[in-house]
Order: sequence, then structure tokens, then C-alpha cells
Amino acid sequence: MPNVTFADVGVTLAVPAGTLLIEAAERAGANLVCGCREGECGSCLVEIVSGAEHLSETSILEDQVLKDLSAPWEQRLACQTRVLGDAVVVRPA
Repeated sequence: MPNVTFADVGVTLAVPAGTLLIEAAERAGANLVCGCREGECGSCLVEIVSGAEHLSETSILEDQVLKDLSAPWEQRLACQTRVLGDAVVVRPA
């Protein structure tokens, strides 16, 4: 199973491949706000510290929200991003 580290709380946990970052954050007790879970509001913005190559591709919806938020390339929406591989490190943006 892939490992995800939440740098803000110093917790690493194993999650099944395909797990949404927001679900992993809740299990880890990370300080991550999530307003809608639909990929529309941007409240769950996270910075990918490392391991971006182990995450799902952005959807058209996520791309648009990130663009609207003027988010830099290393930020993603936790409610839309799935963990596909090992050694991902994130923190709230």
C-alpha cells in the first residue's frame, strides 16, 4: 500500500491505492479544511511537497478550479486527488 505523509502533523500512514487525499487526511488527523468534496470551492488546497508523480492526473474540473485560484503547480485539491503510488508528502496550502 502507498504511504502518505502529512507534514503539518508529522503522521505517515499506509492507504489503499486510489484513496483520495482528503480521506487520508481525515484518518491522519491532519489540519485540512474541506468545504464541498466536489472539487468546486478550493478549500482543501494542499501543497505536494514530494511524490507528485504518485498522484492521479488533474481532471478538467480540478484544472479549472486551480486556475481560478491562481494556484501554483505544486498545489492540488485534496478532494479530487487520488494516491496511486508510494511516498507522497503533503501539507495544507
